[in-house]
Amino acid sequence: MTTRRAVLSAGVALIAGGRSMIAEAAPPAYPHIGRVRRLSPELDEIIAPDAVIEQLADGMIWSEGPVWIRDGGYLLFSDVPGNTMYRWSEKDGKTVFLKPSGYDGLPTTAFREPGVNGMTLDPAGEVVLCDHGNRAVSRLDRTSKKKTVIVDRYQGKRFNSPNDVIVARRGALKDTLYFTDPPYGLEGLDASPIKELAFNGVYLRRPNGEVAVVDDKLTFPNGLALSPDEKRLYVAVSDPKGPVIMAYDLGSDGLPASRKLFFDAAELLKAGGPGLPDGMRVDAKGRLFATGPGGVLILTPEAKLLGVIETGFPIANCTFGDDGKTLFLTSNHVLARLRTRTSGAV
Repeated sequence: MTTRRAVLSAGVALIAGGRSMIAEAAPPAYPHIGRVRRLSPELDEIIAPDAVIEQLADGMIWSEGPVWIRDGGYLLFSDVPGNTMYRWSEKDGKTVFLKPSGYDGLPTTAFREPGVNGMTLDPAGEVVLCDHGNRAVSRLDRTSKKKTVIVDRYQGKRFNSPNDVIVARRGALKDTLYFTDPPYGLEGLDASPIKELAFNGVYLRRPNGEVAVVDDKLTFPNGLALSPDEKRLYVAVSDPKGPVIMAYDLGSDGLPASRKLFFDAAELLKAGGPGLPDGMRVDAKGRLFATGPGGVLILTPEAKLLGVIETGFPIANCTFGDDGKTLFLTSNHVLARLRTRTSGAV
């Protein structure tokens, strides 16, 4: 009897220990924040009615530039004023990946946001980033963590502070960079004494090194995205006096054949929604996930607003990652995610 009791006790302990180990290995339960505001039944096809926004990390000043590293299974994102690039994974949570991420020179008051901003992957899977503090678009070697400047001037003049970047992935335009260059990284913005260009531009940079202006008439160009067929370019304008998203139908040379107002977010801003048009992504069906007043605006290719992902804070940027259907959100001091029913454009 004693032997049987001992065996049974050992078995119970083993099972309990196994359960404990399983519990310890389970992913953490993340707090839920915000909501998905539904403005059309069409949204159910994109985001399940019971989907929740999970807060994955916090402690940043202004989080930005999320990019999913497919071959590593982790997310990189930036705290721009904090001059720090972070790595997040389900296993390790938030860890410092690169500090300083941007400006690393002598102390200066010239920059208000010295860190890295928008990031993307090129067709080879390498990280291309906007380096606010060094006023350049650069490529990052993830192993050595060294940056190589791709472009930092237009007609001999330094860029303001490149903000967001995308790379064409196919056809004749493959490896062409599109990027925006507002003055957000400079102390004093347009009045900065180190500002060399007379405008805040949208540019393309061809694989042969040629740089061309896409638009030099926008006040504060910010986030940008390409349609799945890469025939249309979207650019957000984060100007409180004109919070809009522009659309450009591209010619065979990659430059605009036409230009139009795609979406005006002024009414959403008047309604008190936090944030301005900023970073954006496109899903496989061409729908735009565009940050703006209130959160992430989900727009059809015809500019119909289907709903808004709201964290309660301004959302600077978003990206699809993990299984391709998970939307990561950089929202003020928070990193969050939302599971969707759609996939990001590839």
